[in-house]
Amino acid sequence: MLVLGLETSCDETGVALYDSERGLLADALFSQIDLHRAYGGVVPELASRDHVKRMLPLIRQVLAEAGCVPTEIDAIAYTAGPGLVGALLVGASCAQALAFAWGIPALGVHHMEGHLLAPMLEPQPPEFPFVALLVSGGHTQLVRVDGIGQYELLGETLDDAAGEAFDKTAKMMGLNYPGGPEIARLAAQGIEGRFVFPRPMCDRPGLDFSFSGLKTFALNTWQQCVSAGDDGEQARCDISLAFQQAVVETLTIKCKRALKQAGLKRLVIAGGVSANKALRVSLENMLGSMNGDVYYARPEFCTDNGAMIAFAGCQRLQAGQHESLAISVQARWPMEQLSPL
Repeated sequence: MLVLGLETSCDETGVALYDSERGLLADALFSQIDLHRAYGGVVPELASRDHVKRMLPLIRQVLAEAGCVPTEIDAIAYTAGPGLVGALLVGASCAQALAFAWGIPALGVHHMEGHLLAPMLEPQPPEFPFVALLVSGGHTQLVRVDGIGQYELLGETLDDAAGEAFDKTAKMMGLNYPGGPEIARLAAQGIEGRFVFPRPMCDRPGLDFSFSGLKTFALNTWQQCVSAGDDGEQARCDISLAFQQAVVETLTIKCKRALKQAGLKRLVIAGGVSANKALRVSLENMLGSMNGDVYYARPEFCTDNGAMIAFAGCQRLQAGQHESLAISVQARWPMEQLSPL
């Protein structure tokens, strides 16, 4: 089955072609980072308009790279949620219009299921069951995964997502958007031990997260530096290092607890923050001490992309799932509501 995947949940327009027998044939992505950087964050209306501008040219580009014509496509998968409603509607409308014109089925895909399954695109994919850490700008969740659509939520953030905390902490210090890569870049030059940040909710049982207090701690630390006239590059580097260490260690502690609770030794990390090198090293070391394995997608498939939507959609389409031509998207959509294959 040849599936065209469309991703427009937020600020990246992704298109890909995935074949159930040959694998990923082509993918293309346009990031809106430069568009939103001037505002310090995503502006929903601008995001939606840019998706409209980029979608059809990217589809033509992917078809050309794969050497395919529309008549060869068997189905279309698109992100139906969660995400920005206006942005989601662009992809949904385009997918349903093309499906109607080409006489093929279309299927709305859950954005986070796409992220969760993205490591399946790698040469050595994980086997079920496993524990997944979904960590991005909008989500921080621990999920037990027994199969596609068989998800048990083990823990989640009670306030800010980890990626959101990275971005907001960077903004406090006047760093460019998006803040996550900036924090990681500066952390590499930080002085070890100058600042020590708390590890939120690690001193109590459970698998939930909270990063709002950590963000406040970072703000107070930065303001103290500013008051002391120590608001230069090195102070930013040292705060970035302490903040990143706190987030990474917190995520690692919770992942270890989740694995022990589930009785498993396979961990999948997915979402934008899974590209953070310090997080990968920490989790690899932790799983190594447990004689376990950690899996993640290549960096370009950690952020939003069409390949993960095409792959996830293909799995469900092959199982016989499809939908009507009605255009329906969901800004909020608990993953536990998905049906198992």
